[in-house]
Amino acid sequence: MRRLAMITATAAAALGATALHAEPLKIGIIESLSGAQTSTGRLYANAVKYGVDRINEAGGFNGEPVIVTEYDNAGGAPDAADKFRNAVADGVHVIFQGASSAIAGQLTEDVRKHNLRNPGKEVMFINLGGEAMELTGEKCQFYHFRYTTTAPMRVNALVSAMKEAGDLGEKVYSINQNYSWGQDMQAAVAAAAQTGGYTVVDEVLHDVNKIQDFAPFVARIRAAAPDTVFTGNWSNDLLLLMKAVGDAGLDVTFATAFLDQPGNIANAGKTALGHYIANNYDNAATDGQFAETYKTATGHYPIFVEGHSAFALGALQQALGTVNFGGGDIGVTKIALALENTTYDSPLGPISVRKEDHQTIRPVVVSKVIENPKYPADDTKMGFATVKVIAGDQAIYPVQDSCKMERPKA
Repeated sequence: MRRLAMITATAAAALGATALHAEPLKIGIIESLSGAQTSTGRLYANAVKYGVDRINEAGGFNGEPVIVTEYDNAGGAPDAADKFRNAVADGVHVIFQGASSAIAGQLTEDVRKHNLRNPGKEVMFINLGGEAMELTGEKCQFYHFRYTTTAPMRVNALVSAMKEAGDLGEKVYSINQNYSWGQDMQAAVAAAAQTGGYTVVDEVLHDVNKIQDFAPFVARIRAAAPDTVFTGNWSNDLLLLMKAVGDAGLDVTFATAFLDQPGNIANAGKTALGHYIANNYDNAATDGQFAETYKTATGHYPIFVEGHSAFALGALQQALGTVNFGGGDIGVTKIALALENTTYDSPLGPISVRKEDHQTIRPVVVSKVIENPKYPADDTKMGFATVKVIAGDQAIYPVQDSCKMERPKA
């Protein structure tokens, strides 16, 4: 009898130890936290931490608080590959990254190879900002989820809204960065010409984040005399382009993807008035409740990439609520399957993920720069007013033929 009691006590102690040492969910932010893309990378990290705080305030996951670790990729794909190896060594389950499609391309391939070599110890990649089409095309894979738009989604939204507003014109200029994302933008602008009723009078692809003076490009734009300039530029390339436009006093409407990046409105000055952006999120397009909640938590309203990135964490939190590992080992595949079946009700409308390629189906907001907005930008008296919100089912495009996703075996 005494021996039975000892065995029972030992078993109970073991169960107690298991409960005390449940596996925590580990999230890694592999982001550009130094170098030219620091300002953008830091905003992605802010939003991820905001979302994780919401998960932990609600009780965490698997009996433990979610752990977040930052890894600085210094704005380069080779550094991102190194940091991915560090994250795997640290036991990270889910990685987040947003600044740069080139880095996203490196990470999704690293994740794919790791998961092939380590069945049962998979890692998931939630892509917040890498918008190159190939990421849900020839590079699509089950453990990559993209929670942002792509070039066709942004360009088609801009063309639709600007044409309705009578601001598109008949002559369009295209200037973009010379890599996968910029090439996608250039292709999308050309593809929308017939629908938009315009002619592309000139198009330019330039080096990424290496040009210090965009004055020659602005002179070329002026010579082409377009009605609208489309650009997918971001980071320093957009900041410096806006500065050159402002310095030259160029009177032309810009149709952009990232005009809400901090500094752009201030750099362009009054020249920015009337410029357009198609984006994942705009405070002015909502009832303001999320904006105020975010400000209370972080000290500022969500800007640039923070809003939609926080919604990705909201979707993850919702998915985690449907998965129970009982404090035991975490299975990333089960989390990925749950995320596939999650529809998150954002302030702009429902956000889901298409199972065939893991491209987000989400609303796209088209906004215009005005004076005296509800949410001023860059400590100026200018900011964004919502022109049109395109619902997710209207903004999305068919699955690319090049996506041949292999799903995990049941």
